[in-house]
Amino acid sequence: MTEIEKVYQFLDEAHTYYLATVEGDQPRVRAFGTALLYDGKLYIQTGKVKPVSHQIAANPKVEICAFKGGKWVRIAGELANDDNRDVKVAMLEKMPSLKGAYSADDDNMQMLYFKNATATFSSFTEAPETVTF
Repeated sequence: MTEIEKVYQFLDEAHTYYLATVEGDQPRVRAFGTALLYDGKLYIQTGKVKPVSHQIAANPKVEICAFKGGKWVRIAGELANDDNRDVKVAMLEKMPSLKGAYSADDDNMQMLYFKNATATFSSFTEAPETVTF
């Protein structure tokens, strides 16, 4: 299993993660559940009309934290926009519940992938493990 696959598997199994952005000098954190490994990249999804999209456009540096089974992962990196229809279709196929709000052909569905990312797996009982992708 590659490093990015390990990070994706953790997020996928955790189901919910928390995405931190900044708005001016104010941190903003919210729960997310979208994660997709596609063409070797780790993607998340949001709507272009949402404040989180505008925050990422202004400052693409973000951090994610997810917890499961006594362990957590923190992912720090930059998010880059990808308007490729195929990746949107892949996300909608993986998470059909999104189809009520998004379409691969609308102007709202936004796919973002991590670049220059570092993930740190931690727990209270093991030494941290850091991977980059």
